[in-house]
Amino acid sequence: MAEQEDQQAGGVLSAMVGRNDERGRIQRKTLWVLAITQVIGTVGVGVAPSIGILLAEEVTSSEVWAGLARTASTLGAALFGVPLGNLAARFGRRVALTSGWWLAALGGLLLVPAAQYNVVALLFLGLLLIGSGSAISLQARFAATDLAQSAHKGRSLALIVWVGTIGMVLGPNLGVPGQWLGTIIGLNVYAGAFLIAGLCMALAGVLIFLWLRPDPLLILQREDATSPAAPRPVRGGFGRIAEELRVNRRARYAVVAILSAQIVMVSVMTMTPVHITHHGGSVNLVGLTISLHILGMYALSPVVGFIADRIGHRFAIGIGLVFFAGALLAGGLWPQDMRWIMGSLILLGLGWSFVNVAGSALFSTVVSDHSRASAQGGVDALSNLCAAGAALASGPLMAGTSFAMLTLVSGLVLVPLLLQTLGGIRRTPVD
Repeated sequence: MAEQEDQQAGGVLSAMVGRNDERGRIQRKTLWVLAITQVIGTVGVGVAPSIGILLAEEVTSSEVWAGLARTASTLGAALFGVPLGNLAARFGRRVALTSGWWLAALGGLLLVPAAQYNVVALLFLGLLLIGSGSAISLQARFAATDLAQSAHKGRSLALIVWVGTIGMVLGPNLGVPGQWLGTIIGLNVYAGAFLIAGLCMALAGVLIFLWLRPDPLLILQREDATSPAAPRPVRGGFGRIAEELRVNRRARYAVVAILSAQIVMVSVMTMTPVHITHHGGSVNLVGLTISLHILGMYALSPVVGFIADRIGHRFAIGIGLVFFAGALLAGGLWPQDMRWIMGSLILLGLGWSFVNVAGSALFSTVVSDHSRASAQGGVDALSNLCAAGAALASGPLMAGTSFAMLTLVSGLVLVPLLLQTLGGIRRTPVD
């Protein structure tokens, strides 16, 4: 009898080890697929806030309409966040990511005739659809955590954020290959750049469709469905967020971190190029400052993930708050010195990286499995809505006051997060 029990226990243990090995293999493949497609897809996404802005100014010939066009891709990301999250919850990451990239590709291709023939309607529609690419690139970072071990979720998420740096740096520079392609097939520089962007996003969708098998979220959902205590899901992305936030204190803290970081970063970053040029800075200085800011946002993502996993998410968020404080103080106290402004933008990017990556990893860790995809999509939608609102509000605020006042008001947004972080440290040394 004892021998039979030992054999049964050994069989169960072997099955568990085998399942963990298979899960690890699928997770490694998932990370490779997400990393490759993230680089390719974000090349197309990265064209919107750079060449897209130039195109908007040329097509509309109006600062007012151009300003609305600049926010179209951000609004698109907000609008597509929840539907794509719900699509993932129902059919898996593969269907959602493929659909998102192909919608964004359609947007990029619509911008080709918009640029070539100055069609305002196609300009807005194209930029709106490209926002789907932003939403899906955000969803990809959560997809990296579906099968990751709890101790490695931060690093898995941070890896996908980090590789997106390549695409986000290459995207704004599509003007050169766009001009080369345009001379061959008879398109102007903007149309050529968006043709390349559309093809990159379409290719990302094809690779996801072909390679993201088996689907990591469907595996997680099957495992969750076998649990007798599996809760009944709540319909709708925002409904799932509301349910999570109602019962989950750590999820509330994570959401406050994600949204606060997004509002502060977008508010200051959006108006910095205007502030620099108003004080005699060159276009080259603007480009260098924004490039360094983007490096600050993404370059240290793996380090943030490591710190969040090994020391704690709250500790990483605390570091981000210190960087944010340095950025806002530098911009507020020395707004006339372009060296301080450049340093401020670097610190701003680092602050966003630590708070956003750690907050996203924490949310992925504490959110319920049955509401994972929809809740994540809802958070991304809220984040993009906050970004759009911050971008729209920052211009009038700086015009009515000053860049220094803009940094002060942005700092006030961080106060609730600071209080929650300090309160949590008193309760527990980790999360």
